[in-house]
Parts: sequence; C-alpha cells; structure tokens
Amino acid sequence: MAKVRSNDGTVIAYDKKGQGPNLIIVLGALNKRGSGKRLAKLLEDHFTVITYDRRGRGDSTDNLPYSTDKEVEDIDALVGELGGQAYLYGHSSGAILALLAAKKLADKVEGIALYEVPYDSDHAAQKASEKYKKELELLLNEGRNGDAVSLFVKSVGVTDKQIAAMKRLPMWKGLTSMAPTLAYDTIELMELYPDIDVHAVSTPALVMYGADSPAFMGRTAKELSKKMRNAQLKKLQGQWHDVKPDVLAPALNEFFSKKTS
Repeated sequence: MAKVRSNDGTVIAYDKKGQGPNLIIVLGALNKRGSGKRLAKLLEDHFTVITYDRRGRGDSTDNLPYSTDKEVEDIDALVGELGGQAYLYGHSSGAILALLAAKKLADKVEGIALYEVPYDSDHAAQKASEKYKKELELLLNEGRNGDAVSLFVKSVGVTDKQIAAMKRLPMWKGLTSMAPTLAYDTIELMELYPDIDVHAVSTPALVMYGADSPAFMGRTAKELSKKMRNAQLKKLQGQWHDVKPDVLAPALNEFFSKKTS
C-alpha cells in the first residue's frame, strides 16, 4: 500500500501493480480498493494498474464538507503519482466520477471506460429515488449507519433475508464504517449526473452495460454514448451490474490497447 495527499489534505491509499500504460480503477458505493484486486490482477500484464480507497473508505482519510470536485482532485493526485497521464475505468457511481475527471482533467486522462451508470430517468424511478435520498439523509444524520447500509442494499435488490445474513458476517462492520460515503455516491454524484455536459468530453470513451442487467442500465448507456463526442457502446453478454472481472478485463484491454497503438 502507498499513499498520496490530495489537494485538501485528504490522504488517499492505493495499490499499484503491473507495468505498461497507467490505468486507475474507480469503484462505486461501499467498495474499497480490495474490490478491484481481481480485475487489477487480470490487467497487470498490460497496464500499470492503481486500485484505491476513495475518500472516507478503508485506509483513506476524509475532509468535510464533501464535494465531487474534491473526488476529482483525488484522482488528479493519483494521476500525478503516475507521471501525469492515465486511463480511467469507472464502475457504477464510479463511472460518473471517471466521467467528471475526464471533463475536468482534460488531457491528463487519455481514455475512459464506463460500466453502468446507475441512473434511471423514468418518472416512477425518480420518485423512488427522491424517497430513498430523504430516508438515507435522515438515517445518516441520526448515526444509524447499519440501517443506512440496509436501505441502500435493499434499493439495489438485496432481500431482507439476505441482509440478515450479511449482518452476521465480518464484512458488515466494514460496510457500516463506510455508510457516510453513501451520500457521496447515491446523492451527490447521482444528482449531478443529469447536468454533466457530456458532449464537452472529447476523451475517447467505452460505454458498457450488461445484457442481463435491468433494462434502464442499457438505456442509460445508449443515451450516454450517443451524447458523447468520441464514444463507443459495448454490451457484455451474460453480465449484470456485478460484472465478472474475467469478462470485463478483455474488453478493457482491447479498448485501451488500441489507444496506445
């Protein structure tokens, strides 16, 4: 593990493996850098891969108040550690962060790959999202971190029975410690996403979704790829939101390798 200090003093912990062009993995809600370990292993023969703890998670620190600009500065600090340029892969809400970084860091980001921005423009889905955000803010303000995690995982399809089982596992303590960052991913980043001027992002982009994911994931991916100036769309067969590294790695390797040739 190594550490770098971001612009606001936040310490960002990261692991660096492999050799070749630089690639930073940006994960979504309730993930620490270990969640990207398998993917990094599959890519390290072709890339110098960084997995990192986003602020407020794992071995990284945090400085309030939160802002999406600060998270982009965290990525900028990592890019600086790599010599000033890198590719980015973003998963779920991490895909929104990678998109923002490509827009704000410009030529420092040589290419981005995005998997399933979890945004649903359907009216009923937006109403449900507003209800979720109010409940989440209430739980976090009251310090009910376990209930906040339960609310989030239930919103993405985990059953009450599965949640009860999760609470008996050692992982539950780690999830509840990261609960405050749910506001970063499921409120701040999600509220910002519809207003991002994605047409202004000229960085080469690969926009992906899983064939077995909920239909709105594919719709959102298709809409995003059409609005971007330099994007291609890819459907991964047999995959859903929790994409398998063994399927994802070849897609990333093919896309980013073409950018270096």
